[in-house]
Amino acid sequence: MDKECVIFGAGDVYSPRKKRADGDLVIAADGGYSACRSLGWEPDVVIGDFDSGEMPTDTNAFIVKLNRDKDDTDMLAAVKVGLRRGYKTFVIYGGVGGRLDHTVANIATLAYMNAYDARGYLIDRDSAATVITDGKLTLPNAVRGTVSVFAYGGTARGVTLKNLSYTLDNVELTPEFPIGVSNATVDAGDKNACGEISVKHGSLLVFFPRQTTEYK
Repeated sequence: MDKECVIFGAGDVYSPRKKRADGDLVIAADGGYSACRSLGWEPDVVIGDFDSGEMPTDTNAFIVKLNRDKDDTDMLAAVKVGLRRGYKTFVIYGGVGGRLDHTVANIATLAYMNAYDARGYLIDRDSAATVITDGKLTLPNAVRGTVSVFAYGGTARGVTLKNLSYTLDNVELTPEFPIGVSNATVDAGDKNACGEISVKHGSLLVFFPRQTTEYK
């Protein structure tokens, strides 16, 4: 299993359904520090301009104080720390809810990771979101429920959906037409019937059910 960079933001944080594994990097982005500690996770790094929470004094974590007049969001700054340390899988809690523009910014951050051969997962209460670019996402065997797929950042070409209620084969999706909303996994009794989403050129924003052992 790949090592994960786990980031806690200041949005709605739902309890992780996994334990911290050896090699994981845990980062608290600004106000996400409180949720991180309340859930029993000790961060390795705390980063932010601390406009949504006070800079902690009760931690041994490495603290990065950012200037409030900056281009990067606190979440993007946290992701960049993980990328510099070589992480390719990012799991973000507290990146949804609260201000809608913050949620949109965090979805953009998912797309940002793809340029560095990394993938991020934005965790909500019952679902996860990720962005795939010129690639493929295979859903875990245990995932059953609603799956939604949207073109992100422009036209997505060569889109194929397999083992879902509604399938597509090498088609074009545009951001203006949300045809991919409210699809679903199929329960064919076959453990190998995993939902598969792929795109040849462009990016897709994918929402899928969060499973009991996490998103994968």
